[in-house]
Amino acid sequence: MGGIARIFTPEAKLKKGIRAHFTRLGFTKADDGTLILPEGGKEVVRQLHAGQRAERLRDSREFLKRALPEALPHFASGAELDPSKIQLGLIRVHSGTKDADLFRVASFTWSVPVSAGFGRRMRYLVWDHHHGRLAGIIALGDPVYNLSVRDKLVGWSVEDRAKRLVNLLDAYVLGAVAPYNMLLTGKVVACLVRSREVFDDFKASYGSTVGIISNEAKRANLLAVTTTSSMGRSSIYNRLRLDGTTYFDAIGYTIGWGHFHITDDIFGKMRDYLRLSKHPYADKHNFGEGPNWRLRTIKVALKEIGINESVLRHGIQREVFISSFCKNSISILKKGKGKPNLDDLKTVDEISELAKNRWIVPRAERRDDYKQWDRSQIRTLIRGTVAAAEKPLSANAA
Repeated sequence: MGGIARIFTPEAKLKKGIRAHFTRLGFTKADDGTLILPEGGKEVVRQLHAGQRAERLRDSREFLKRALPEALPHFASGAELDPSKIQLGLIRVHSGTKDADLFRVASFTWSVPVSAGFGRRMRYLVWDHHHGRLAGIIALGDPVYNLSVRDKLVGWSVEDRAKRLVNLLDAYVLGAVAPYNMLLTGKVVACLVRSREVFDDFKASYGSTVGIISNEAKRANLLAVTTTSSMGRSSIYNRLRLDGTTYFDAIGYTIGWGHFHITDDIFGKMRDYLRLSKHPYADKHNFGEGPNWRLRTIKVALKEIGINESVLRHGIQREVFISSFCKNSISILKKGKGKPNLDDLKTVDEISELAKNRWIVPRAERRDDYKQWDRSQIRTLIRGTVAAAEKPLSANAA
């Protein structure tokens, strides 16, 4: 009887739920405990994200009911756009505003769940001033502490990284919304990250800051921004050059390890389980404790219930890119000395005009499918991600 009782313990129920979740996603398990990714390329990646994406949409149902009708007129219909007159600018987003609502609505059109970011944050609407429409969104936040390809590129020691990571941000949301994405505007949005306005905003907001890890007062400049493709390799960030300047460089791939496949619902159950034993990680979510509280909490919960943390090796290797704001960014990050050389750092207006002529106008001349897009389809685009989450994942998805 004792053995039967154990299957109903909180530990057993959580363990069973996690294993069932991985099975539903289509993962199989290797002999060493790591997960084997289903075949199928980018479509499988979308499907793996779909459950968490749908979960967040359901949690935001009341918000969307209120905010979507107000946000919809700010999206464009393709027929109203004159690509030759597109004029992109950045509008800083502040919490609790209509701009913040519009940003959040736009993020729900992404096919993967959008992070809320961590620590220092700078969010922007990419606004087409000529047409008065939303073209894209940007969100920059604190970078992860350990990123091997970045750290190898810089060549800094562990101590130097702790001192100088304050000079970096990560673009955790970056892209164009429909129909601008049909005009290669995603490339333009990426280029706008490396602008004089973003550099100055960082200086004003975080030039005098306190290090998250060291808790020491520091003077900071935004020397570089990293970003990671959600779908493995990326065509958006390739060949991002304007007027002889490279805006993003590919620097390698992640190792395919993380917690994106742990949904908010499962994470909540992990925290509930840890609360039973009064484990401090259950509710210890202070930025000063480091940027990977969620990851550490997941690892502790897995250990407590006897699941090898190797299940966090999901196998999706994401391409990593870096945008250096200064000609000597890497040198300053490595040595901690030098004055930022901003000679080729352009303004948003300059970048917008160059990029429009480089990508948007030629694309519109080659393809006019953007004209068929109607803003009412934003509703369908958001609902479509929920429908996708309800489809079974084939191990051989094309």
